[in-house]
Amino acid sequence: MNAVQDARPQYLAALDQLAKLVGAVAPADLDRPTPCEEYTLRQLLNHVVGGVHRFAYMGEGGHAQDVVAAVEDPSDDGWAAALDRARTRVTAAWSDDAKLGRPTFAPWGEVPGAIAVGGYVMELVTHSWDIATALDNGFALDDDLARTALAVAELVLPPESRVAGTPFGPVQPVADDADVHARLAAWMGRKA
Repeated sequence: MNAVQDARPQYLAALDQLAKLVGAVAPADLDRPTPCEEYTLRQLLNHVVGGVHRFAYMGEGGHAQDVVAAVEDPSDDGWAAALDRARTRVTAAWSDDAKLGRPTFAPWGEVPGAIAVGGYVMELVTHSWDIATALDNGFALDDDLARTALAVAELVLPPESRVAGTPFGPVQPVADDADVHARLAAWMGRKA
């Protein structure tokens, strides 16, 4: 996993991208459907902000299974502030370089911290695509982040690993000339 030995810069960039997207969400958007069929936009924001807090908790030494990837919903116009709080916490929790080699208890098992960071880059970038797709406002997603997330996804989520209970559907077909965002979405089981 050489490409993501220290994916903290990509994770922080993914947080920047997510913050811009969340800043574009209006209260009237919160009930929109998303490509994550089980989530409205409000529910997806709750999951994503909760996931940032969960990742912070892992960086603080906690086990991911101890906490739910969810938060108490803020007011309809409070999602940006909720993300800012989570962002401050996760940035502090993962600031120590030594944490990259430390055993970390992620939702998918015990892994070195560097692997957990890569997994959370994949999570944030994928859900940023979900949010951008739900908003349908022409937001330009970062191609380099999507390439990093796709490389991680192809490594850690091979098609044969998609068994019942896995939160990712089967890899979906995608056109040969599809952009990297559509390829990432398809790899994660979304119909792009």
